[in-house]
Amino acid sequence: MTSKALIIGGGIAGPVTAMALRRAGVDAEVFEAYDRGSEGVGAFLTVAVNGLEALRPLDLHDRVTRLGMDTPLMRMSNGRGRHLATIRSPSRTLKRADLYQALRDEALNRGVPVHYGKRLESASITPDGVLARFADGSSAEGGLLVGADGLRSRTRTIIDPAAPRARHVGLLNTGGFADGVEVPGEPGTSYFVFGRRCFFGYLIHPDGQVWWFANPPSPAEPTQEELRAITPEQWRARLLDLFKDDSGPMTDIIRGTGRVLPGWNTYDFPTVPKWLNDRMVLVGDAAHATSPSAGQGVSMAIEDAVVLAKCLRDLPAPREAFAAFERIRRDRVERVVAHGRRNGSGKAPGVAGAFLRDLTLPMIMRQVSKRNALAWIHDHRISWDAPVTAAAAR
Repeated sequence: MTSKALIIGGGIAGPVTAMALRRAGVDAEVFEAYDRGSEGVGAFLTVAVNGLEALRPLDLHDRVTRLGMDTPLMRMSNGRGRHLATIRSPSRTLKRADLYQALRDEALNRGVPVHYGKRLESASITPDGVLARFADGSSAEGGLLVGADGLRSRTRTIIDPAAPRARHVGLLNTGGFADGVEVPGEPGTSYFVFGRRCFFGYLIHPDGQVWWFANPPSPAEPTQEELRAITPEQWRARLLDLFKDDSGPMTDIIRGTGRVLPGWNTYDFPTVPKWLNDRMVLVGDAAHATSPSAGQGVSMAIEDAVVLAKCLRDLPAPREAFAAFERIRRDRVERVVAHGRRNGSGKAPGVAGAFLRDLTLPMIMRQVSKRNALAWIHDHRISWDAPVTAAAAR
């Protein structure tokens, strides 16, 4: 049995991984770079049915499905109001802050220590395991280290100083929550509009609040400083201009939003060459960030946590367990990343691209539904009781 795991990153992936490892008999502690939690931070996200089902072995499924709303359908239209497609996408949509707090609180309830203000600076392999050093001068020792530290993972750079940067996909994100706005539609459906100059999505919560996001195109990658300099009212004005010629409720929703969220860049990772060394391994966005267009980022992180825990439970040495984990997971997650990239490419295609998209998307989506072409994503299930064999590491 492997000794204590140091988990770097206290967002979504970190607490889930800690609880999965403890379920497998591996003690775990979480180290978060920021000096506080993420209560009240962020917009909303989707946990697809495969991610929800992966929570069952951890006894977290019911806790998470009490949050947010079921969103089993997607309806797509273009900026002229033409309906393009309706497709089944079984999932639950919830506020990121609610999911974070539920998972963090449950980890604490289960005895997982969570340390704040612990920004990883370096980590080295020792005769007995791994030594992590933090920017505040403190350190921690364990048998292994799990990098659940997201897109800008420090762990990834420690494992491989030549690791590639994330790829900017040419889109920005912003959004918000609108109250007192009457919009077409009903709860349980995600509405997506391919506007002439910007992509927009919205959902209607059962209490009437409208949750929305927009993806302004941005061929260049703005710096964090440039994004922080844009005020909420400047975002509002920019979005109103982008959607002024489109048919749909976009401008009403934007005007009805008390505060438009600060914008952020969209990235993915086509591949991360090295996920591991003898005592360290990556999970979630640190290993395979996918565009939000896939709707699978959180679900892939949850699946990672469960599979990694199984590998550490069943294989005697960390390196062997990590190799099995990578072999089981890499093909699936990289296929999901590619799927998200394709989905995102239709959000800002230009005039000719939009014409082709509107012509072909209805036919493509009919075939997707008829052939259940996304079953490989949504029907994926992880059997907790099925053992991981040494052959998986080869």
